Amino acid sequence: MKDGNLIPDLGRAAPPPRKPDWLRMKRQGGPVYNEVKSLLRQASLNTVCESANCPNRGECFASRTATFLLMGDVCTRHCTFCNIPGGKVGPLDPDEPRRVGETVRHLGLKFAVVTSVNRDDLPDGGAGHFARTIAEIRTQNPGCGVEVLIPDFLGDEPSLRIVLEAAPEVLNHNLETVPRLYPALRTRADYRRSLELLQRSRLWADEHRSGMKIKTGIMLGVGETHEEVVSLLGDARDHGAQIVTIGQYLQPSHRHHPVRRYVEPAEFAELAEIGRGLGLEWVESGPMVRSSYHAREQSEGLDPSS
Repeated sequence: MKDGNLIPDLGRAAPPPRKPDWLRMKRQGGPVYNEVKSLLRQASLNTVCESANCPNRGECFASRTATFLLMGDVCTRHCTFCNIPGGKVGPLDPDEPRRVGETVRHLGLKFAVVTSVNRDDLPDGGAGHFARTIAEIRTQNPGCGVEVLIPDFLGDEPSLRIVLEAAPEVLNHNLETVPRLYPALRTRADYRRSLELLQRSRLWADEHRSGMKIKTGIMLGVGETHEEVVSLLGDARDHGAQIVTIGQYLQPSHRHHPVRRYVEPAEFAELAEIGRGLGLEWVESGPMVRSSYHAREQSEGLDPSS
């Protein structure tokens, strides 16, 4: 394994399948898109939209939506599916939470999504930084909802509690893929540990009657089977998840984990029906779906087309 999220040379591996027409990225650009990019640059803020090369960033920026990426743009882990590089991380920027809150105000957001790189070097994994960011968003933007997409904090329950006590509207932690594929894609993560985080979050929300929604997400096309995905949806439900996002994995470069197949839109629709049949409140499932896609609508139970 080299620095960054790279896998060993694939050698004579079979060529990847041809990308189908339904996976073409939407056009980027326009005055609002450029304004959002400019605001983010002026505030010296990272977004997962750009760091992870999200295919929806053109649509989201054009609608004044962005997912803020806290604590730098280098990760302490080396997940082989992710475009965010792993390596040496820098110190936290104590002013970052304030700038996020200010940028949310400039963008006029009614709902903000905040995530981070993994910071296993920090005693609390960055939980306090999340809490301060939630507080700043609320102070500067009364009535603005917040979703946080958090790491696993290495299973540390006090760190998780710091975020829960900040009471975001949505607590999101992605399972990412089926347990069999964790050694290949999430080398320092643990499927059971992630399920426990979801369950602890749901129990906390229920005990405090907070109304907080618990959410997770996965990607398809990395080598999973249909049966494994259905089993994962059941696990997510059993451990407290109410919202699940399902999208197509897109290989960031030839050195990352390869795409094994491109999943047909009809299969995404079928999985959404299965998930709802299992009792999940909301399943956002489609080739271009990512964790924060339609986040506000999910939190409020709204029709995304309205």
